[in-house]
Amino acid sequence: MLSFCKYFCNFTFILLVTSVSFSQSNNEMPALSIPPGLEYFHQQRSEGPLSIHWVKIDRSHKQFVFISSLAQKSVFELEPLSLQIQSLDARLGKPLVAVNGDFFRIRPGPYQGDPLGLQIVRGELVSSPQNICFWIDPNGQPHIAYVQPAFRATWPDGTSVKFDINQECTEDKAVLYTPAMGSSTRTEKAVELILEKNDDSGWLPIESGQTYNGRIVSVNHEPNSVIPMDKVVLSLGFALAKKIINTEIGTAVSLSFQTSPDLKDVDIAIGGGPILIRDAKVRQFSGYQPRHPRTAIGFNDMYFFLLVVDGRQKDMSIGMTLPELADFMLDLGCTEAMNLDGGGSSTFWLDGKIMNSPSDGHERHIANGLILVQKK
Repeated sequence: MLSFCKYFCNFTFILLVTSVSFSQSNNEMPALSIPPGLEYFHQQRSEGPLSIHWVKIDRSHKQFVFISSLAQKSVFELEPLSLQIQSLDARLGKPLVAVNGDFFRIRPGPYQGDPLGLQIVRGELVSSPQNICFWIDPNGQPHIAYVQPAFRATWPDGTSVKFDINQECTEDKAVLYTPAMGSSTRTEKAVELILEKNDDSGWLPIESGQTYNGRIVSVNHEPNSVIPMDKVVLSLGFALAKKIINTEIGTAVSLSFQTSPDLKDVDIAIGGGPILIRDAKVRQFSGYQPRHPRTAIGFNDMYFFLLVVDGRQKDMSIGMTLPELADFMLDLGCTEAMNLDGGGSSTFWLDGKIMNSPSDGHERHIANGLILVQKK
C-alpha cells in the first residue's frame, strides 16, 4: 500500500473544526454552525504547496441525508454550486456541506451542461449512467461501481430499441426526453414521438428499475419538439427512424428503465470516476498523471468523506495526481472512494461559505452537486 506520506509528509498545519473555521483570505475565525457528527478539516502545507479541505460525516447520524442538485432544476443548465443550494426546497432539510458533482459537457452549444453520467434527483432519473457512479440503496448502504444501463423502448410487434435519457440524439441513436430536460428537445435532425401515459401502472417522474406504458399521441418530423409537462418525447435519429415502421398515433410503446446493478427505489445517485479505492485497496494508475484541483467522495463502515484539493495556484496549492488523491483518501480511512469532476469545477461549500479557492478565481457554473442535508 502506498501512503500519501510518500508524496507529502511534512504538513505545516492540520486544523480540525467543529464550530469555527480557518479563513484563507484574512486568517479570521468566523463562526460556523456545524452539528455533532460532522467534522471539518483544513490541511495546508508550504512544500508543494497544498491546500486540502474535507469533512468527516458520522454515518450513524440518520438525520444526515445526501441529495443531488441540478443546475436551475433542469438538465442542460449551468449554475454555481452555492446557487443550486440556495434553490433547494427547505422541506428537504438544512444544507450542511456540499461539493461539485459529475463531469459535464462544457463546450458551448445546445447540450452544454449535460451531466456525463448517471443522476437521480430525489428518486427521479434525469441522466443516463455512462460511467462510474455513487449511489445509496433503499437500505441506506452506499455504493461506488460502474452502472450498465439497459433502457429499451418496445413496440407491440416486438420491435425494440435501446435509448438514453436527456442527451444529444445522433442519427443512429434514440433518446428519451423528459420534462427534466426543459422546455424542448433541442434536437437538430430527428423524428420525434410524443408519448402519453397509456395505463394506470405509473408515469412521471421517471424512476430507475421501472417499466412505463405509453402511447404515441403525435409524431413530429421537425426537430426541437416541445416537451409537455405530462408527456415524454422519444427522439429517433434519422438513420434509426428508417428502421421503425410503426409510428402511427395510438400505437403503444413500452419504456423499460432497467440497470445493472439494479437501482430500483434509489433516491440519490451521481456519476463521476474513476474509482480511487475498492475494498480498501488503491487502484493502480498508469501513464502520465497530471496535477489538478480534485474533488472526491469516500466512505467506510462508520464515516463518509467529502474532499476538495485546490490546485493550479502555484503560491497556494498545486493540486494532486489521481494516485496521490487515492493515497490520501486511503490514509483518511476510506475503504471505497471515487473521483468527481475537478479543475475549475472543484468547489467546497460549508454552512453557507465557499471554503476552498476555486482555480477560476470564482465559482464555476456547473451541472450538478452532491449535498449533505440535515433532515428536520
